[in-house]
Amino acid sequence: MPSAHPKSPQPLKGVRILSLCLNLPGPAALQRLRAMGASCVKFEPPAPAGAAASVTGDPMSIYSVEGYSALQAGIRTRVVDLKTQTGQRTLHTTLAKTDVLMTSFRPSALLKLGLGWNALHKQYPHLSWVGIVGAPGALADAPGHDLTYVAEHDLVTGLDLPATLYADMGGSLMASEAVLQAVLLQRQQGKGSRFEVALSDAAAHLARPRQWGATVPGTVLGGAHAGYRVYPCKNGRVALAALEQHFAKSLCARVGLTWTGASMMLKADTHEAIAQFVAGKTRSALDKLSVAHDIPLHTLSK
Repeated sequence: MPSAHPKSPQPLKGVRILSLCLNLPGPAALQRLRAMGASCVKFEPPAPAGAAASVTGDPMSIYSVEGYSALQAGIRTRVVDLKTQTGQRTLHTTLAKTDVLMTSFRPSALLKLGLGWNALHKQYPHLSWVGIVGAPGALADAPGHDLTYVAEHDLVTGLDLPATLYADMGGSLMASEAVLQAVLLQRQQGKGSRFEVALSDAAAHLARPRQWGATVPGTVLGGAHAGYRVYPCKNGRVALAALEQHFAKSLCARVGLTWTGASMMLKADTHEAIAQFVAGKTRSALDKLSVAHDIPLHTLSK
């Protein structure tokens, strides 16, 4: 087993965060902030009437019970119906003791809950607000989800769904970064500030190598380099990443190819030789090859 990570610093110790965020981006950001020492509270709406015992007011509890449980670890969670007077009183009592509010509602829904920035800033000058939305500015009320945002930026291939929720997880990183910025500004200026994090912007950031043309088919990072590809092996697959010359040269030596320069990695016969070599190896043999000859690769069972 890999060694445990060293205990991280606690730069947010003493910072109080209230999250009204549901689904994935906000709760994932809240976990990162908790790991940095923040005191984190999450308000959830009541569960739907007649729902199973495992279902809460956060849809993530339906999509993935395991994911929901992981996101709740160490977070103080309360069921609060913000559409009621009691819920509003609980909200404002908590806001009076909060440093950063996180939300993931559309702007129109926030206004219905009495959570416009101007009113909040006037009532709680010290409070900062990080709002997670789907798209920035005037498009913030438009419907969308992770899949639409990654598709918008050419990150969906064929009819297969992406292997993970890229925009959501990228957005969670941007949201935790926004909280750090808000806390720094509070300490510098003594007042709160507002940040908007758009999931479509997170997808756009992740897609930048694609937009540059760096990963499109036929480029070095798009399959043209024989040392940077996924190949079938005897009992699975191998993700081979022998990109730099010293890695590629070591790989070619194992395959039995005479090194003639970096350009050979773009030739069809090099691709064929490496494919045949890998096809005859088990995952275990490839793992040992990686360690013995300093070749970056990762084997996969399927």
